[in-house]
Amino acid sequence: MGAKVQVETEERIVLAPGERREAVLEVIRAARRRLVLSLFRCSDFKILDALAEAVERKVSVQALLTPHAKGWAKRLNELEAFLKSMGADVRRYGGPIRKYHAKYIVADEGPALVASLNFTKKCFGKTCDFLLVTHDAAVASGLARLFAADFEAAPLPDGLGDRLIVSPDHARAQIEALFQEARRSIRIIDHKFRDPAMKKLVRSRAAAGLEVEVLGDGELGDLEPHGKLFLVDDSTAVIGSIALSGPSLDSRREVAFLIRDKHCVAQLHDFFRSLA
Repeated sequence: MGAKVQVETEERIVLAPGERREAVLEVIRAARRRLVLSLFRCSDFKILDALAEAVERKVSVQALLTPHAKGWAKRLNELEAFLKSMGADVRRYGGPIRKYHAKYIVADEGPALVASLNFTKKCFGKTCDFLLVTHDAAVASGLARLFAADFEAAPLPDGLGDRLIVSPDHARAQIEALFQEARRSIRIIDHKFRDPAMKKLVRSRAAAGLEVEVLGDGELGDLEPHGKLFLVDDSTAVIGSIALSGPSLDSRREVAFLIRDKHCVAQLHDFFRSLA
């Protein structure tokens, strides 16, 4: 019999601002054949240099940019031109969704990265943000299929896996179900928690006796608000770009990630407690 192949399943949460850039660079540098990434804002030259290096080592690099970002019209044009000049295949999202706000990267069949942050100096130094690197092949496949569909402005494909939460198609129903299933506690970091239906649901869960904590503006220590975290029963976590707001849930492409790994959830719980 041949040697048994060990499958890498490790997942890693990155919270410290000083560690975020290197985590992104590690995923980019891991690519040997293909790299796909969704960019909302990117102005970090180390990230851009790493993408250029990937192209130089014959990696097929595809980048999907948002068609709109507030205050970034000129810089999006410059980013698109710069990526094309290095040899990347770049497109602006051309489907029915006005803003492509998801932040993710897939290198080959993994690792994959899902984040709430932009690749900017601010998010690499000052913000409350969340980043996860995973070697789960099903997650990498789901993100790659999502990317392929959105790159061609095609309909959202089925079978993206049970760990990806994709807005606007399914996010509201999935997050509502998660909060409804809570038995002990719901903890939220989201400075844009404004959706009336979600507020009503969370209030009803508190009225039913659950411990509910919400952190927003001015409640994140020395960190500026940006990323979103949902913790349910301190056993399940959701991180990504999805906010509990109408636009984020109903009209933008957002991606969040469901986490049940005990170590990762405990790390996120401890982080929440450090702010609360």
